Amino acid sequence: MSIFRWITRGAGLVALACALPAAAQSPAKIRFMLDWKIQGVHAWFYWARDKGYFKDENLDVAIDQGDGSAAAVTRVMSGGYQAGVGDVNAIIQNAASKPGEAPVMVYMIYNQAPFALITKADGPIKTLKDVEGKTLGSPAGAAALKVFTALARRNGIDEKKVSWTNMAPNLQEQMLLRGQVDASAVFAATSYMNLVAQHVDPDKDIRWIFYNDNGLDLYSNGVLVSPKLLAEQPRAVGGLVKAVNRAMKECIAAADACIDNLARNEPLIDKSIEKRRMLYVLKHSILTSEVAEIGLGDVRDERMARAIDQIADSYGLPRKPSVGEVFNRSFLPPKAERAAKLPL
Repeated sequence: MSIFRWITRGAGLVALACALPAAAQSPAKIRFMLDWKIQGVHAWFYWARDKGYFKDENLDVAIDQGDGSAAAVTRVMSGGYQAGVGDVNAIIQNAASKPGEAPVMVYMIYNQAPFALITKADGPIKTLKDVEGKTLGSPAGAAALKVFTALARRNGIDEKKVSWTNMAPNLQEQMLLRGQVDASAVFAATSYMNLVAQHVDPDKDIRWIFYNDNGLDLYSNGVLVSPKLLAEQPRAVGGLVKAVNRAMKECIAAADACIDNLARNEPLIDKSIEKRRMLYVLKHSILTSEVAEIGLGDVRDERMARAIDQIADSYGLPRKPSVGEVFNRSFLPPKAERAAKLPL
């Protein structure tokens, strides 16, 4: 081999060796869609980003606001986003009809689904059956609307006798209060504090009909990822879950700091309202007795299987996906790292 060829080949090998570490260290880019407009229940995602927890896991996460937890599932399926916050019941429906294409949930957040119908306490709807012949409202992409069929079939409600009006998310409570709809299908996490902000007492002035109190036993929103991200970048998925879990635990312990950080991202929020919203959701939907036993992020397989049965039977799905098609716990940190409770 000539000296020139030896030097050229050696230089090429050195260049390649230098390039490999840089490529290996290039952060994985993830477009992440929220389930709704920025609220207190999203504080941990911005905390994870702003505190550098995503960066610590070699991730470059861009967070966008959403327009419904069922819609977030669709957006990830379309390929526009690699991950997001969405409704596991929408995942079940899509996994049944499009095996291998639906996102997979890797970190459950809402252990108790906050789906509810709300109506005026002095209005004509006293029981669930009273919705027949009435007009209900919901944003088109809302999970509470998508799951209503399961609720109706479980309780013998004739859906043909129920009329629906779609509205923008920010008009949901207003249209109910103005009498433009008789009831609205809502996320309690959102509507409870929206009513407080409109100087309505949600406990005295509003009747709440919760889906899980009327025959359903559903999980709800959590962190989901696309099948492509799961297959091609499992390390990124693990890093995403680890960062979110770390941020959630810190926000549970230090709500004020996390809400202050959220306000730096969205100065128009009312910090007192969003703190109350976050604490309300933590108390009623996240930090349940089941979570005290199994830790943040996880589910009970037998309960998830029952939820799949309920959704599949109610919608007449072509098949019942397995729990493993819908939820993957293999990226969860150890249970000891997922223990959390509200400070006294």
